[in-house]
Amino acid sequence: MRKLTLALAALALAAPAVTEPALAQNEQFIPALVYRTGPYAPNGIPFANGVADYWTLLNERDGGINGVKIVFEECETGYATDKGVECYERLKGKGPTGAAYFSPLSTGITFALTDKVPGDKIPLLTMGYGRSESRNGAVFPWNFIAVGSYWTAADVAIQHIAKELGGFDKLKGKKISLVYHDSPYGKEPIAALEARAKLNGFDFKAIPVTHPGVEQKSQWLAIRQDRPDYVLLWGWGVMNSTSIKEAAAVGFPREKVIGVWWSGAEPDVTPAGEQSAGYKALMLQHGPGKFAVHADLEKNVVSKGKAAAKEDFAQVLYNRGLINSMIGTEAIRTAMKKYGNKPMTGEQVRWGFENLNLTAARIKELGFEGMLQPLRFSCEDHQGADVARMQQWDGKAWKTISDYYKADDSILAPLVKENAAKYATEKKITARDCSKES
Repeated sequence: MRKLTLALAALALAAPAVTEPALAQNEQFIPALVYRTGPYAPNGIPFANGVADYWTLLNERDGGINGVKIVFEECETGYATDKGVECYERLKGKGPTGAAYFSPLSTGITFALTDKVPGDKIPLLTMGYGRSESRNGAVFPWNFIAVGSYWTAADVAIQHIAKELGGFDKLKGKKISLVYHDSPYGKEPIAALEARAKLNGFDFKAIPVTHPGVEQKSQWLAIRQDRPDYVLLWGWGVMNSTSIKEAAAVGFPREKVIGVWWSGAEPDVTPAGEQSAGYKALMLQHGPGKFAVHADLEKNVVSKGKAAAKEDFAQVLYNRGLINSMIGTEAIRTAMKKYGNKPMTGEQVRWGFENLNLTAARIKELGFEGMLQPLRFSCEDHQGADVARMQQWDGKAWKTISDYYKADDSILAPLVKENAAKYATEKKITARDCSKES
């Protein structure tokens, strides 16, 4: 009996080892850190839906990436850093080659994983969030802060205010306040705003709001007393609509409130109803609406009942999720040009990111024309683009109200260099010599 028990146990242990690799040998595993529950769910859900639907589109329409099927798994973080790290540890080794890359969708989780990914050799795609200094690929070889950083956003916001006032000289003596989520995310723009305040002579004040952001009365009463000329909003989830409601309650003009691109989606304005009209927010290049890729989604995903999206289809954050997955899968496709049409390791995908060149022609071919400007990474530059636009909520829809602004690199490049050097010293990192990278 003992021999039979041992034999059955051995058989049970051996079964997964025999079957799983056979099923997964030509599959690319991509994890998805999401938050579909909690106070940040209204914003987390549409982004997660866009991420998933694009991967499903590639599988349904193309059979994957160059014939390699995408297998993905969501892990709920609730926007909590500790849960994000747990998800990372649980998913990083899945699939025949491990995770291709991670998108934390949280600056706090990004901070925590930045110290882990070099050992695991897995890239982080942090599109429009994360450590602003991680643009420096020599110090942060595994972080890709694609499209724009929070320093990009802060600089562009000040440029737009200067335009509304009639020139940068008109900033002198003005008051600009920042209402921010009291977390690594909310604190990120402060350095750039302080640099701009010093350069342009305006009075800058940072006002923290405690997680999750439903209690803000004292902050907005202080704003009413201080009477700033503009308020910048760095919120997320329920904090955004609460800020708009509180601004209305104290009579602060909504057209003088400018949100970051994570405070500029439909869930941020619709809960406040008519009080949101006039509110402005940055765009991470794109806005809402249908583009060529949405026709492909409707034909290959939606019509087959395989879409994650419901009423959020083609909304701001859904579209951002599509772009996020497109950039990640194009990095995998780029890696395959060097390593072959097979599942890529994280290290190979990192090479793919550093050699990714999304030209206008390729963006159009992918169905994203009008959603994204050309994007090109390199060993030195892990951001790839540094432009943004402004949009305004008219009470019913988002309207683009500006051309593209380019962030002022004479201000931001020294910040990147200084802060990357501090991180390298703190972590005892020797920066790569990008001139020797191929």
